[in-house]
Amino acid sequence: MSSLKSKILVVATDLFQTRGINSTGVDTIVAVAGTTKMTLYKYFTSKENLILEVLEKGHQDFQSWLSEQLNSNVKKPSDKLQKLFEFIEEWVTSPNFRGMGFIKASAEFPNEESPIHQLSSEQSRQFRQFISSLATEAGIHDADGLALQLSLIFEGAVQAEQMKRGSGAMKYAKKASKILIDSALTN
Repeated sequence: MSSLKSKILVVATDLFQTRGINSTGVDTIVAVAGTTKMTLYKYFTSKENLILEVLEKGHQDFQSWLSEQLNSNVKKPSDKLQKLFEFIEEWVTSPNFRGMGFIKASAEFPNEESPIHQLSSEQSRQFRQFISSLATEAGIHDADGLALQLSLIFEGAVQAEQMKRGSGAMKYAKKASKILIDSALTN
């Protein structure tokens, strides 16, 4: 990826996270990135395509980070499931936390026909599938059911932290997830 395309992605990510996607125009993005509309459209054919790439990159970065944390720090499948929310809490409480792109984007693009909403929905499904695969490896009988419960807790806690940093939502989400995981492991 060219350094200018990368810079535009970084700038757009920051502006979308801090100002909102719909509130951030292409003029603002190019001004902050120190480039031109022509250059932006060379790399991204539309603002919608830029938004989609920002969402893709954010999701990939988060999934890669979380997978690396789990795989390098935890060996037993059941422990990976137990540690999941500890690592997510670490991410949410870090100074760089700005929320989850797919949650914000789905709120700004509620029309289910929108490619942005569809990608957001797909990323939520992929995260649930990630949790389900961890639960399956841990021997959970209803891995998909547990994954749905944990993803609901995760998305709600992330939303609460997006609205008010330091709300403590993630601490309680971690406690609730532990109860659900412990119950699923003993059944």
